[in-house]
Amino acid sequence: MAVARAGDLVLLLSADEKRFFVRLTPGEVLHTHKGQICHDDLIGRPLGRQVRSHTGVPFLALVPSIHDLVMSVRRATQIVYPKDIGYILLKMNVVPGTRVVEAGTGSGALTTALARYVAPTGRVYSYETREDMYRLAARNLARTGLDAYVDLKLRDIAEGFDERDADALFLDVRTPWTFLEQAAAALRGGGFFGALVPTTNQVIELLKEMEHGPWGDLEVCEILLRRYKAVPERLRPEDRLTPHTGYLIFARKIERFSTPEEARDVEESNDGGVEEVP
Repeated sequence: MAVARAGDLVLLLSADEKRFFVRLTPGEVLHTHKGQICHDDLIGRPLGRQVRSHTGVPFLALVPSIHDLVMSVRRATQIVYPKDIGYILLKMNVVPGTRVVEAGTGSGALTTALARYVAPTGRVYSYETREDMYRLAARNLARTGLDAYVDLKLRDIAEGFDERDADALFLDVRTPWTFLEQAAAALRGGGFFGALVPTTNQVIELLKEMEHGPWGDLEVCEILLRRYKAVPERLRPEDRLTPHTGYLIFARKIERFSTPEEARDVEESNDGGVEEVP
């Protein structure tokens, strides 16, 4: 059982589903619409239990999940949502020790998740061109304590990335097809590439450009999530549905063949199709 300590980030959940994130500080008090909660009433005590405000209203004191942290970032633009982030992490093999390059940072929602999963030995290198977004992302990351695993860079990626032999690279920019050369230069052979765009026109432009580069194992998908009201007496879909957030494009960087003979040998070996392993 997790025990709350001074400096921990804790989630307090009210009965009307309002969420409060608080960095525990001795002597401090959280003011809510249902009364005050003293930080000292949480420090040194187990989480995953009820606490009460000074008016007697119960709150759940919980360890915040990555989903909680992503959805609570202060945002100035649309974020990458958890339903997409989960698939991105799996497709790009983001695990502890991974070196991931990202552009643009935005409010830092995806950056937060990437940092959590590359920790404690990996690194996220995130590029942003807008100074206001750069500062907002820095504040959001500092709030979670995950800024220790992120290098934020205020720079146009048209100049290229500083990193080489990165394990994965993700583009959340308006025209990702204009930065494929820079992306390929930053990735190791076999490295994972991903991008998110909101329209099919952008998907088409990106796929057209990828035909001329060192890319293989391409995939385009859209992820839909339908929530249900968690009420046993009237279980049914929620009234509001987010029908579309964006299209995801994934690929792997394929090293070019050093000689025409090597390319021909590989092509001939693939003529027989894919052999199934029993």
